[in-house]
Amino acid sequence: MGAMSALQDPKDYKRQCPGQTYRISDAVCKTRQMRNYPVCQECPFRDADRGAVKPRTNPVGSKNLERGSEMDAIFKAYDVRGVYPDQLNEEIAWCIGYATAQFLRGQLSGIDRTDPQLNSLAIGSDMRKSSPSLCQAFVEGALGGGMNVVDVGMIDTSQIYFAVNHLKSGGGVQTTASHNPAQYNGFKITGPGGKPIGQDTGLMEIKRIALAVPPRSATAQGTLTRRDLAPEYKAFVRSFLRGPGRKLKVAIDASNGMAGKMWPIVFGDLADLETVELNFEHKGEFAHDPNPLVAANLRQLQAAVRKHGCNLGICFDGDSDRSMIVDEKGQIVPCDLLTALLAKAFLRWTPGSTVVYDLRSSRVVKEEIEKSGGVPRRERVGHSFMKRAMAESNAVFGGELSGHFYFKDNWYCDSGYLAVVALLNVIEQEGGKPVSKLVAPLRRYAQSGELNFTTDDKDARIKALASSSATGRSTIWTGSRCSMRTGGSTSARATRSRCCG
Repeated sequence: MGAMSALQDPKDYKRQCPGQTYRISDAVCKTRQMRNYPVCQECPFRDADRGAVKPRTNPVGSKNLERGSEMDAIFKAYDVRGVYPDQLNEEIAWCIGYATAQFLRGQLSGIDRTDPQLNSLAIGSDMRKSSPSLCQAFVEGALGGGMNVVDVGMIDTSQIYFAVNHLKSGGGVQTTASHNPAQYNGFKITGPGGKPIGQDTGLMEIKRIALAVPPRSATAQGTLTRRDLAPEYKAFVRSFLRGPGRKLKVAIDASNGMAGKMWPIVFGDLADLETVELNFEHKGEFAHDPNPLVAANLRQLQAAVRKHGCNLGICFDGDSDRSMIVDEKGQIVPCDLLTALLAKAFLRWTPGSTVVYDLRSSRVVKEEIEKSGGVPRRERVGHSFMKRAMAESNAVFGGELSGHFYFKDNWYCDSGYLAVVALLNVIEQEGGKPVSKLVAPLRRYAQSGELNFTTDDKDARIKALASSSATGRSTIWTGSRCSMRTGGSTSARATRSRCCG
């Protein structure tokens, strides 16, 4: 049921950089060689590995160890993410691991301080080529920060939320860059119970501690153990399937990400579900960017649905916590319409509940929630904000335009696979009605989707937009959120959504 990752126990470390007093793992050593770490040329371990390691062309010197600018670049509103190794490298990962352990331990009080489970951290990683060494360095930092670590292997991000709750640990971390291109990586950090740790709930404190601690300045105090939770995770996801099920053929585009490993484990032996597999190889190289929100990345899936006569198609992002749907005709189903469709089902099962949706959504979402007797709650974009809103309102379900879907019975966390289960349940309860017919009544408003442009100075552009909006001059930006995303070394991409519905 899934191979475990090969994280090395600190007691087995045998390598040591010249002039440094601490030992490092094999993975960190070999990655330093790839990056031309300053002391590699005079190190005996380089001779042992010569021929097996191909150096990179961008040597790492003091620039990469000046962590202030890197930290500013990689700490986002609700995760840590940057280009590897220029912005995020093993030295910085160690500091973030140490800081995360210190922060989570600092949140404990009273008898919880002595609870071994709450003093442990569940850690997983995705399939990116830089994930093993970054995860290893993070683990070393966390152990140095005094927490025990449970390595749950190469997993999808939603499984880390399951692991935290199943193991009753003090938090969890997934090494992943989600939907970003191959050169990116990062960390998604969560607290006890799967509670999100974002900009306003601890991420800036973790950044502060990480900036203050010298790299590799503490030896391991905690212990490392390994657990394969795939069987338990599969049973959990499958427990939400309703009814005997009907025969369906689905095309699955794994985007060369974690769905390539986890879909066969979780759904592979369902007798009534036939899978047409696309891009299931998961070695850190992508046939297309692992971002299903970009329409161009769905073309292969759309063609497969039509060619094989599938009932629907599903495209997952890199860490498979997000999913996009195309119907049996190959037509894309916008995620706000899918939120409206699933909300009706959840409100049928739990009348009067709250449903959370993000502010970019069509007004059809609010209308369908109210029509179904539910309480709509419009919320800021981002998983940490959505999860907090879900918990505050005890919401039964939530959805974002990005393809994140949240569930009360999943500790208010998002899950790409539970979204699939929910849709299969709707199809079953509707007597096998085609997805296009289920969604057709919801296509009653025009939508632009995301409209993108590039700018050389995103900060100046945001200030100009804020200023013009404050004086009432701006009529172009109809949403209440401007989302800037890195689009290159000298330019950035701004995303706007017109909620015409």
